[in-house]
Parts: sequence; structure tokens; C-alpha cells
Amino acid sequence: MNESTERKHFTLLLSATSRGARLARLLTERQLAEWKRESVEVEHVVAELAANAVRHGRVPGRDFRLTLTLDSARTLRIEVADARPDRVPRVRVADGEGGRGLLIVAAYADRWGVTSGDAGVPHKVVWAELDAPGPELA
Repeated sequence: MNESTERKHFTLLLSATSRGARLARLLTERQLAEWKRESVEVEHVVAELAANAVRHGRVPGRDFRLTLTLDSARTLRIEVADARPDRVPRVRVADGEGGRGLLIVAAYADRWGVTSGDAGVPHKVVWAELDAPGPELA
């Protein structure tokens, strides 16, 4: 398999803190640069999903997981798994205190949604996909 058709994968557990959310965006920026797929849109989506995992999906002592997958069709899938399957995100009208996060995700992503985790450890995965983000591969 050559580099342009190889599936690329990055995953990492991060603390469910504001520092962990900031680190998710920074590590995404670096990983995309390594893959030569820099994308401010992807960074914004990761920042919003990570912030939501910290704000709405936090359980003391549990981390959240960031996963990036770039497939051979050049679709980048972002997954952020948190420990609160009972708190399903929904787009709502933004108010003075917030509510813009999923509107930003919906604006940048070609698709997004929520799936339940396996029965072993309760969690949910909020995912977003962007088709062909960043520059063309050489």
C-alpha cells in the first residue's frame, strides 16, 4: 500500500479537564501536519467535541479518548469518546452562555452523530467526518 492510499490512525486518552481539551486540539494540529492534511476546520471540530466531552461528559477519574482516522478515500473521521452515555448532545439555539459548539461542528463537518459504546464500559462516541480536509496529497 503506498502512502496516498494507506489508512492512517491516531488515538489517545486525555484527561477530562480543560487542559486535556486544549491538548486534544494541539495534538490534532500536529498529527494533521504529519499527515500533510492541515485543516483549521478539523481543529475547530476537535476543539468543540473535546470541550463538550469535558463539560458534559466528564466522570471523575475517567478520561476521554480522541481518535482521528484518515481513510484511503481521504475522509477524516474524528471520534471523541466520553464517560456519560446518558448525556446525548443535541444542537440547540445558542444563548449568551454557550450552545454554539455543535452548530460549529455541523457547519464544518460533512456528517456527524453519536453512537453508544460497548456494554463493557459505559460511554458514548461523538463523531464527525470531513471529506478531503486539508491540501491534496502528492
